[in-house]
Amino acid sequence: MNGGDEVVTAPAGPPQPLDWKFTQVFGERTAGEEVQEVDIISAIEFDKTGDHLATGDRGGRVVLFERTDTKDHDALRRDLERMDHPINRHPEFRYKTEFQSHEPEFDYLKSLEIEEKINKIRWCQTANGALFLLSTNDKTIKFWKVQEKKVKKISEMNLDPPKAVGNGCVASSSNSNSPTPGLANGGSPDNDFSFPPGGLPSLRLPVVVTSQETNLVARCRRVYAHAHDYHINSISNNSDGETFISADDLRINLWNLEISNQSFNIVDVKPANMEDLTEVITSAEFHPTHCNMLAYSSSKGSIRLIDLRQSALCDSHAKLFEEPEAPGSRSFFTEIIASISDIKFAKDGRYMLSRDYMTLKLWDINMDSGPVSTFQVHEYLRPKLCDLYENDSIFDKFECCLSGDGLRVATGSYSNLFRVFGCAPGSTEATTLEASKNPVRRQVQMPSRPSRSLSSITRVVRRGAETSGVDANGNSFDFTTKLLHLAWHPTENSIACAAANSLYMYYA
Repeated sequence: MNGGDEVVTAPAGPPQPLDWKFTQVFGERTAGEEVQEVDIISAIEFDKTGDHLATGDRGGRVVLFERTDTKDHDALRRDLERMDHPINRHPEFRYKTEFQSHEPEFDYLKSLEIEEKINKIRWCQTANGALFLLSTNDKTIKFWKVQEKKVKKISEMNLDPPKAVGNGCVASSSNSNSPTPGLANGGSPDNDFSFPPGGLPSLRLPVVVTSQETNLVARCRRVYAHAHDYHINSISNNSDGETFISADDLRINLWNLEISNQSFNIVDVKPANMEDLTEVITSAEFHPTHCNMLAYSSSKGSIRLIDLRQSALCDSHAKLFEEPEAPGSRSFFTEIIASISDIKFAKDGRYMLSRDYMTLKLWDINMDSGPVSTFQVHEYLRPKLCDLYENDSIFDKFECCLSGDGLRVATGSYSNLFRVFGCAPGSTEATTLEASKNPVRRQVQMPSRPSRSLSSITRVVRRGAETSGVDANGNSFDFTTKLLHLAWHPTENSIACAAANSLYMYYA
């Protein structure tokens, strides 16, 4: 301390682990209720503001939710911010609307059924108060516009509206299937109606007027079809707001949102002889700020970063990210569990998160020598790989997500569990939560494997490894209930996750 005025502050440590609480559930099942296959949620996505949430299901429906707490608290928030008062408020959503995005189809050329299941949803830029989003099944991408339309009503009738049941007014039952004999001017003999003496003085035609009531209407603006021979696994918007990519097992196509009848093939990994095929594309995503960069992952556990400025067909990659195989560790399952099921860019675009069957890995796009952090998710399942292979669980595709501030990552697991890890330097946060109204019930503290520093430059952390034979709660494992889909709110510590047909929401 010099002169008695300067105070030396200690360097800030890693953030404290979050205390997660349940906020809402939509589509909660009652005890013993059987889940219909078509109701199982297959996609979740927040928009960029976090004020809207979309889910897709196996029945081809898209359901939209909107945030309600921000509208009521804006004035209060400003007042509290002036007083530097902490704001203790959790996000609340309500059902907004739903629409049928895809229907089951049949490919007559290949004699294949195309199921209606929604694989991915991506929000596009809003305009004039309307919401825009892309949704895709295995073969077809659709561009949707959802907006409020004012309800049109019919007015200026000759007859009293309460009495004119058959006159086509809004309160009418004119859509009824039962044929009824009609009278002049649309009257019905069932009404106690009689013409005034001398008849009606004049005939007024009905007038359509726009009322103040509004209805939400979803319209399909464009259909992007017939561009993929294999199942679409990813769609991703470009930061330019004009283009997006779609990826299947062997190709990635670039589209313009305004043009639905042509796309440009930018990645093609299909060999001349299909017998030479060694890996497939599993996920693809555009960089959040650089419109010329995108990344895609493969079934061999590698991630390729490509630059659209280098060439029209990106056969060569700008960077390759993969972890070297440990000597002597190869087995029959090595390639299967190395397959990456999902990749996500952090909000600033500096880091990428990847999910394979056993782990979450965090990568720095400026360092392709290996991941900066590795989080063990399913290490305790290693002795059970034979059983998982027999029941096909080893091929389950778990998604991953990052918090908006980049300090934490999350992914799902079996028994409707999901895990949250801290990825800030020095953090040991490794929380296991259950998709239920009591997310921390039956929790037992699992010892974390100590951090292991390779060098001052490369920080590799392996955390959260559990004892074999039990799940992260110390219970026998249930492979039939799995939490594959989840999303992190873009600006707050709030997570939405899907357990079968139920959507659970948590905040910290």
